[in-house]
Amino acid sequence: MSFLLSVWGTDMSIYFSPKTTGFYPVKFLAAYQSAGTWPDDAYELTDEELRSYYITHPPAGKMLGSADGKIAWVDIPPPTPAELQQQAESQKQSRMSQAANSIAPLQYAVDLKMATNAELTLLTAWKKYCVLLNRVDCSTAPEIDWPKAPE
Repeated sequence: MSFLLSVWGTDMSIYFSPKTTGFYPVKFLAAYQSAGTWPDDAYELTDEELRSYYITHPPAGKMLGSADGKIAWVDIPPPTPAELQQQAESQKQSRMSQAANSIAPLQYAVDLKMATNAELTLLTAWKKYCVLLNRVDCSTAPEIDWPKAPE
């Protein structure tokens, strides 16, 4: 009895394509073939491969791939320079939003002439932080020296 038959009570052979790193249930074979999308390198997974790769999460630092034409966990590639820059831009925007949220009530206190000396000092520190944050060049990621937010 196949693994999937014992789990779901129905025979659901699953194929894997090393080229596409995709799973292909045999029950959709006719649809794949009529669309011309059935991979020529697809092979039926064994029960052991199904247990190890189809119904489980990858180990830390790994992703689904292939090695020597067979399904395998492979190392997740390091981010590209463009991905690192995009991550840095997102982090910069998040930090700017957090700073704006901290500045707003302090600025209201100043505008209403209700600010304490401590609030004035903190407002100045947050504004300085925003200026320094705005000067961060995200194209140098991951080598970014982020300014420290006021406490």
